[in-house]
Amino acid sequence: MIKSTSFSRSQLQSLIPVLQVMPDQLSLYLPYMLNLVSGDPLRMAFENAAKGLMPHQIVGELTQDLVAMSSYLSVLADMLPRETLLWKLQMLKSASSSANSHLHAVKNQALLLCSGKDQLFPSEEEAQRLYHMLPKCEKRVFEESGHFLFLEDGFDLVTAIKGASFYRHGKYLDYVSDYIPPTPYEFKKIYESNGWVLAVTSPVMLSTLEDGKVVRGLAGIPSEGPVLYVGYHMLLGFELAPLVLQFLMERNILLRGIAHPMMFTRAKEGRMLDLGSFDTYRLMGAVPVSGSNFYKLLSSKSHALLYPGGVREALHRKGEEYKLFWPEQSEFVRMASRFGAKIVPFGVVGEDDVGELVFDYNDQMQIPSLRTFIKELTEEVVHLRIDASGEVSNQDVYLPGVVPKLPGRFYYYFGKPIETKERKEELRNRERAHEVYLHVKTEVEKCIAYLKEKREEDPYRNLMTRLVYQAMHGFKAPVPTFEL
Repeated sequence: MIKSTSFSRSQLQSLIPVLQVMPDQLSLYLPYMLNLVSGDPLRMAFENAAKGLMPHQIVGELTQDLVAMSSYLSVLADMLPRETLLWKLQMLKSASSSANSHLHAVKNQALLLCSGKDQLFPSEEEAQRLYHMLPKCEKRVFEESGHFLFLEDGFDLVTAIKGASFYRHGKYLDYVSDYIPPTPYEFKKIYESNGWVLAVTSPVMLSTLEDGKVVRGLAGIPSEGPVLYVGYHMLLGFELAPLVLQFLMERNILLRGIAHPMMFTRAKEGRMLDLGSFDTYRLMGAVPVSGSNFYKLLSSKSHALLYPGGVREALHRKGEEYKLFWPEQSEFVRMASRFGAKIVPFGVVGEDDVGELVFDYNDQMQIPSLRTFIKELTEEVVHLRIDASGEVSNQDVYLPGVVPKLPGRFYYYFGKPIETKERKEELRNRERAHEVYLHVKTEVEKCIAYLKEKREEDPYRNLMTRLVYQAMHGFKAPVPTFEL
């Protein structure tokens, strides 16, 4: 659609008057003109050659592609004589006018895929125009891609559709039943783009066996669902990537995160990040927070990840690291007991070892322009917990100012699973459910306190000591930690 509707502003538009006056003797040079306009085949040839090959292999592959390209140009000259090319361009021009005249009638959902380096069409500019014109559309920009997006090795159409949550069985999207787990290829791509986080933070994960013994690794994590993981949310959710990736790699467990609706819907005119920024979260199974989605996750025996502190915890202020901002009411216990879900409390520490919060919400609210910005930003997102009291009801969205540090280490501690299977009738009572809720909260706080104390004993808490260890034992060797 982007290509057909933007023809009047494309490079090809300028070829029509040239072709109309071009002598037949010069038709042989048409493919070279097209090649210069597009500028993409050479780029594709180099990218296809440089996929992890040795230098001599890259040169060989590149040479083969360039030879193939030269033969392609001669074939193209036979396939596209001047009259044929002129006719095709005129047809495209007519089709573009027709498509633009009918855009106002398009009410269906649409996904716009555009290239950041398209030499033939103004794809990015046109995508923005269509994005504001079509009522039910989303756009995804592939900054490093050229005109031939679908032919490029790094692009996968199915992944783009899944990441944008456009795949569904019925008329309406169901984030639980319509979800398709990532393929090995998709997981590999996600790991490659986030693997540096694991390398830099070298996460230590501890879990608790049924007999109460604490072990390194995730052996204490229940295999069968439903399981509800309830814990502390680091600043900006720093802990998420290592957590989700490690669960899938070590235990083949996909954590379905219950996330803020801002990651799934937003105003078209606004200041929030583009929805494409959250495609990886959706691809890995995140669902917007709601009672119905929570119900569906547990009823389908999923492993669900819940942060009761939500936005207030993830966007905390100075001096509030490792402080829980949970609502007073027990939001999840009775739902978990309804399906006999195990509740796994967990704590995580390390955010203060990777960055220092220097410009927080309170600082920004003192500046009129930033105060207005925060207000506008908050008004764009879906408001949650509007009936709650206390700090958890403060759902203002702001962008914390963080100064990076020489990275320390992330530590995760999963407590002993809390059974609810035989307590369904008991936990229907609000008071009993609230007691379990407070017990879970206390366990999370204990996990955090344990990690804060034990990390002081870790000789490899600092990045430099870990690098020295890996230089001696291999960079894939697991780095030791404190004694349990």
